Amino acid sequence: MTSPARTSTGESWTAAFAHALRPLIDAARAEIAPPFDASFAEQLGRRLVAIAARTLVLEMHRARGTLAGDTGAERFTSFTRTVDLEALSARYPVLARLLAQACEQAVSAHHELSSRFTRDRAEIVRTIFDGLDPGALVSIETGRGDPHQQGRTVAVLTFASGVRLVYRPRPVELHVRFAAQLAWLSTRTGIGFRSPRLLVRDGYGWLEFVSHEPCADVAGVAEFYRRLGALLALLYAVDGTDMHYENLIACGDQPVLVDVETLFHPTPSSSDDPAALALVRSVHRTALLPHVLLGDNGAVDVSGVGGDHGVPSPQDAVDWADAGTDRMRLVRRPRESPGAFNRPVLGGVPAEPADYQDSLQAGFRAGYDAIMAHRDELLRLVRACADDEVRFVARATRQYAVLLDESTHPTVLVNAMDRDLAFGVLVAGDPLLDRLVPFEVADLWRGDVPLFTCRPGSRDVWTTSGLRLPGLLPEAGLHAVERKIAAMSEVDRHDQQWVIAAALASRPRPVSHHSGVPLPGHVAAVDPDPARLLVAACGIADQILAHAVTGRNRVNWLGLELIDDRHWAVQPLGAGLTTGYTGVALFLAELGALTGAARYFDFARDAVRPLRPLLASFESSPELVAAVGGGLHGLGGICYGLARLTPLLGLDPGLLSTAVALMPVEDTSFSVVDGVAGSLAAMLAVGTPESLALAGHYATVLRGAICRTNGFARGHAGIGWALRRYAAAVPDESSDVAGRAFLESDVIDPTDTGWCSGLAGVALARDDESLGGVLASREPLRDMSLCHGELGVVEALSAHHPGAATRRTALLLGALDEHGARCATPGGVPSPGLLTGLAGIGHGLLRQGFPIPSILLMEPVTDT
Repeated sequence: MTSPARTSTGESWTAAFAHALRPLIDAARAEIAPPFDASFAEQLGRRLVAIAARTLVLEMHRARGTLAGDTGAERFTSFTRTVDLEALSARYPVLARLLAQACEQAVSAHHELSSRFTRDRAEIVRTIFDGLDPGALVSIETGRGDPHQQGRTVAVLTFASGVRLVYRPRPVELHVRFAAQLAWLSTRTGIGFRSPRLLVRDGYGWLEFVSHEPCADVAGVAEFYRRLGALLALLYAVDGTDMHYENLIACGDQPVLVDVETLFHPTPSSSDDPAALALVRSVHRTALLPHVLLGDNGAVDVSGVGGDHGVPSPQDAVDWADAGTDRMRLVRRPRESPGAFNRPVLGGVPAEPADYQDSLQAGFRAGYDAIMAHRDELLRLVRACADDEVRFVARATRQYAVLLDESTHPTVLVNAMDRDLAFGVLVAGDPLLDRLVPFEVADLWRGDVPLFTCRPGSRDVWTTSGLRLPGLLPEAGLHAVERKIAAMSEVDRHDQQWVIAAALASRPRPVSHHSGVPLPGHVAAVDPDPARLLVAACGIADQILAHAVTGRNRVNWLGLELIDDRHWAVQPLGAGLTTGYTGVALFLAELGALTGAARYFDFARDAVRPLRPLLASFESSPELVAAVGGGLHGLGGICYGLARLTPLLGLDPGLLSTAVALMPVEDTSFSVVDGVAGSLAAMLAVGTPESLALAGHYATVLRGAICRTNGFARGHAGIGWALRRYAAAVPDESSDVAGRAFLESDVIDPTDTGWCSGLAGVALARDDESLGGVLASREPLRDMSLCHGELGVVEALSAHHPGAATRRTALLLGALDEHGARCATPGGVPSPGLLTGLAGIGHGLLRQGFPIPSILLMEPVTDT
């Protein structure tokens, strides 16, 4: 449905609703001196309509039979011209309070801004405009950014000459400090940075308006990203955060930050996952790198390098259908991003940050190395910030924005207590956040996005009203920054550069499981004897261990993993076999059993320690099991992993029994990777009476399954394989017949050679020698992974074409020596996971030299 933009009188529907609120607007406008009173009234009208729209629409529907006019648009106009504002206020006293409050705040904020500008004008001209008078002030545009402190917002002032000026109604001393830090970094790197000129005043400030400008050539874009990389290094060092697309302006080849009030930001975290803590303390925390929000409508990157034009919002937003008519009603649907000014533009097209990764990484290295080499100088600069005001972002601003919008529903505008109850969703069971709730509610009642501040040298937090909450933070932000700068090293720089590469690879893009490009033809083969394969697997395992994040009694990794097979994300590994720490632990334990190296066993044991509390949480909250599901990705994979790990690591057998007892009886998918077929195969591999009983149930479900997808991982081939495997174990003729039918219905894509959706998977499922022959004739793949890479192909060749498997393994070893392990991630970014990452590559190598049960086929230990 498309909403008409105009009413029967030709005005917008918001202007028509503003007409209904005209007495309030006119009363406020009378306090504003010309020539700014007209624009003030227009801006105030939009603000009041945002508060009253839901109630006005409800009242219009109640009055539909009494409205004059032959069309919906005419009846809408009739309503807006006949609203009894006094009666409306009596029916909705909370609404009346909010509207009056908004008017008072707008008048007060305007007078404050005007008086400050009058007082500061001469100094503004001298410091920001280089002594050149910009002419008369012709407009004041408020509402830039979020409202704080009783409706105050950033404003943009425009002058007769066309130049503009930014007014910030909050302290700007931190901008001065950061400009000094940037100047220092410039002298130590030779990279020039632009900072906005500004004028500091007590509690507020004036800043140069930085315009978005395109780049002249590719070299300019590359220089932009080199500067951005160095800027990222500094922001990482000083614990900057919230540097999203609205806070960065691309001014030619200069990335200019226009809001730095979240430097030295505290990182309170109650997680016991060391990888989760590492992520929130990494360069990822700056939000300058891709930060993807996922939802039903897809994904959007809101980071400093995101803000893509025309991308739908991940979650439905409030909108109006048939606006401007008496059929107007609230709907929820995606909204497209209007785009931003944060990325360099060349030839009218915003430059894709991943295309300039080398430049960004080079700048980051330069900035990081300069900080390492001269850390004492930077420490002196950051210590000067000890008493400056810093914003503490307790929750995502969008959460507050949604609450403010939803709390204008008519049902909570009659009784103030009902609106208070609506704000009760802020209670989160977190000691720190819950202490802030009363102050958040007070700010929300004022129509503000709640604001909290802190000082880098203190653990205290201050509310909007200036109330001090002593000792609320676990650590002073300055202490954390000092410790980080002192600990910066080549090892840490390497870790941060991995996060940069992985984050850039997570930019929203189509995801394909189709096998990729072939291996370069010049690779020299290496004899794949068992000793050489073992050495190669150890090299991969040591790479995994080098990137492990250790904590108290556990270890984990950061990975670049697929979410719902739709989007890549940088995140701590979960518990799963295919993408989580259970799969990594299984590879390490396999290697430990072959080499006797204690380090592999130790890391594997520490990795799976969280499984016991995780299973306990599943027992107490069965809904979590439904969310996790079965199959290789879910609880089925964990059961298979435990079946393998229990003898390898000497784990408590009760863990496996608990996991099997928790297996979901129903699932939303029939597939191998995340559904019933994978659960069936896993229960057969576990082989206990309880698991075999479940396998029988799963087979019954699968015999009646309907599937419209091809391939092993998610399609007919995998379902048919699981049923035939059950038929062979029981035996059961009906399962065998159903399995064959599924296998025969699979449509093969001859251009795809991978395990998950291509020839390799179908060859494994059918145990088909002829398909293996076709597979052997194809070019080796550059991607080495199990999922849709070379080791999935080698797995399929091993059964009937061992010679071809050996030749391709030799080439893979050669490529490994020359180029390193190539994962199935965007850009081949190293990631520890099993199906697409390093652990799977290591496992695949071991499979070619030793009797290791196949993970892809979920072979039980007794098969070897």
